[in-house]
Amino acid sequence: MRYSPAPAALYIRNRKRLTQKLKSNSLALFNSNDIMPTNADGTMAFRQNNNLLYLSGVDQEESILILCPDFPDKRYREVLFLRETSEQIAIWEGHKLTKEEARQLSGVETVLWLSEFPKLFHHLMAMGGVQQVYLDTNEHYRADVVVETRNARFIEWCQKQYPLHTYERAAPLLAELRAVKQPEEIKQLQKACDITNLAFRRVLRFVKPGVKEYEIEAEFIHEFIRHGSRGFAYTPIIASGANACVLHYIENDQACKPGDVLLLDVGAEYGNYNADMTRCVPVSGRFTKRQKDVYQAVLRVMRGAMKLLRPGALYFEYHREVQRLMEAELLKLKLIDKTDIKNQTKEKPVVAKYFMHGTGHHLGLDVHDVGNMYHKMVEGMVWTVEPGIYIREEKLGIRLENNVVIGKSGLLDLMKNIPLEAEEIEDLMNAR
Repeated sequence: MRYSPAPAALYIRNRKRLTQKLKSNSLALFNSNDIMPTNADGTMAFRQNNNLLYLSGVDQEESILILCPDFPDKRYREVLFLRETSEQIAIWEGHKLTKEEARQLSGVETVLWLSEFPKLFHHLMAMGGVQQVYLDTNEHYRADVVVETRNARFIEWCQKQYPLHTYERAAPLLAELRAVKQPEEIKQLQKACDITNLAFRRVLRFVKPGVKEYEIEAEFIHEFIRHGSRGFAYTPIIASGANACVLHYIENDQACKPGDVLLLDVGAEYGNYNADMTRCVPVSGRFTKRQKDVYQAVLRVMRGAMKLLRPGALYFEYHREVQRLMEAELLKLKLIDKTDIKNQTKEKPVVAKYFMHGTGHHLGLDVHDVGNMYHKMVEGMVWTVEPGIYIREEKLGIRLENNVVIGKSGLLDLMKNIPLEAEEIEDLMNAR
């Protein structure tokens, strides 16, 4: 395996925490993701269903986890089904999990082949006193699901075969659990951030006028993969000059020009956990006075925002407080004036002209991780902190972003070792 998986104790604990939330006489089922096609006989790289991974650690296609905590026979209260391997599969695709490997990885004692699923599932549904069936769907508030998933096909089949059972949603329960990270998860997130740090330092030695944005992208991916990451946690933004004012710029195909500022929104994944970093660097090795003034303004807002993140905070109130911090900085930069502030409305705050996105989001197995933005923040949540100022008329965009764990008495900054001060970035760029 490319990465070191979390210990089985994490997955055992996660399953226990979930089953405590299920109604009596329930069964919960989780499917792996499909391997998605491209064209002809091509396929995309496999990416596991995060809820199945969270509960089992199994990072393999055609896997199913069943939890039936009240079933009379203890052997079938947790069952993991795997694709049975063969000599032909081993030759063409490589090693697949054995039953014993899956037991060691997941902590699930009963591991069966997929061929045994139909019979046992029917036995559980018919003889186990099951009244509620918890099934999994993607209910992320940003999701736009247009491709039928393995879970969706199973839901259709299950409801047709067992129409009189009561069906429940597993997604809200998993979102609540996954929003608060366990120590083993924070360790994986820290590893992803550490790999991102190594890559960023490599890039600082590489950036200069004339290099293409995609060449910088290549420097990142090289360092990510050589340290056990499978690559970018998300499509990277390598945006020089005016491109930095396009929030989701992903073409990465332009040359970096002398005097421009380069915005880098990138992160490594590690063991399916994700880093999400943004840094801005001067292409020529030194910021101009104006560029540094804007940079320092964003950095002050970032640090002010970190002081506001604490248990009990509500995201939308927190974001409004950050907007007030940004308002003061925009005044200093003479991008807005007191008349603009006087005429603003709650629906159209004046800062939105130059800071038009949110201050952060949950982070974990998903880059925009599951969790309810209306719930109070609690100890153990991982958030991004990412204010920005985008001045299109100056072709200048500055965003800074770190990943932090909310603690009882302060934040754990997972990116504290990644260069952030403008002077440190300049020094590293000019030390090559």
